[in-house]
Amino acid sequence: MLSSVAVLAYEGVSTFGLGVTAEVFGCDRRGEGIPRYEYFVTAAQPGVIRTDVGMPILVESGVDRLASADLAVAVCWDSIDTRPPEPVLAALRTVVDRGGRVLSQCTGAFVLAAAGLLDGRRATTHWKYAAELARRYPQVDVDPGVLYVDAGQVITSAGTAAGIDACLHVIRLEHGAAVANEIARHMVVAPHRDGGQAQFVPVLVGDTTDGPDLATLHDWVAGHLGEPLTVADLARQVHMSPRTFARWFTAHTGTTPHQWVTSQRLILAQELLERTDHGIERIAADCGLAPMMLRRHFTRRWGITPQAYRNRFSQLAG
Repeated sequence: MLSSVAVLAYEGVSTFGLGVTAEVFGCDRRGEGIPRYEYFVTAAQPGVIRTDVGMPILVESGVDRLASADLAVAVCWDSIDTRPPEPVLAALRTVVDRGGRVLSQCTGAFVLAAAGLLDGRRATTHWKYAAELARRYPQVDVDPGVLYVDAGQVITSAGTAAGIDACLHVIRLEHGAAVANEIARHMVVAPHRDGGQAQFVPVLVGDTTDGPDLATLHDWVAGHLGEPLTVADLARQVHMSPRTFARWFTAHTGTTPHQWVTSQRLILAQELLERTDHGIERIAADCGLAPMMLRRHFTRRWGITPQAYRNRFSQLAG
């Protein structure tokens, strides 16, 4: 069970990247029934360092603390032309050898790759640096189209905001959807984002146009998941033709309306498996899926059967 988290800091480290890890793992929310972790910021040379915005922070822990953590996090490594210090790489390898996890945000993937931890694994990084990561480390299977990749003990994420997705994914693995969703609500972010980096690339490098209010659409869909939902139903809510809506939605989210609705159904299924003792047939009906399709989609998405998920995360257990 995850109990300690250590984050690697260095001169010029991303303030936002550190903040993401602190918000997910460092805050004390035991009053809301959320586990608290031992949380450490570490550095190869402890002392006062400055972040990317010039803010000084005092780092008191060294790489020994990084090596002993259950989860070690490498945030953005902006100097990708500079090899990280060998003690840092050795500490990250030690975490994996001990059975712990390592996680990277954005260009932090270059740190994990330098440690040899991505060899033979699928991984991702920010779309802007994906080609360079693949060129420098051809033994890594670089996927530039996803928000994060869970390769077992090694988790890599895209840009720094995708680090939120990856961190919440770890919480979901350890404690289930209800805890991850509660932390997401505190942060006012989606507990699970669909699609991949493709949804953001056009926004950053091309022109955009105004579109429908997806937050309002999400709320409407959440209240109708037990019903058959078509593209036409969704399009009607945002006053667009089905064809125009489908094109716009795919271009701006990186996923199709059908895939997105299915994902919302599966998130609801997680919550019902945790909070209720309803049978699979009823849960499937509440989620708008046939029982067989619920089992198939759930296992494909989460890598675990609905019953196994319930056995692990049900709040009614014991």
